[in-house]
Amino acid sequence: METLPTARRTEDIALDLLKFVAAHANVGGKQAGATGFGVPSSSKSEDQVQQLLDLYTRCREAVESPTVNK
Repeated sequence: METLPTARRTEDIALDLLKFVAAHANVGGKQAGATGFGVPSSSKSEDQVQQLLDLYTRCREAVESPTVNK
């Protein structure tokens, strides 16, 4: 009996896209303080989380939007 390949969910594809974009754009990564050392403040951490959530939303929209053939 042959098993059919399972289709990937758009959420999984969007998550892979998020990982790729975030890695190459340094989004959500740890950042040093202005002096080059120190611990980021909680507001910066919240900003990073919000950036990642916004990016994930954009990735989902990109994956789920229909393509237009011209």
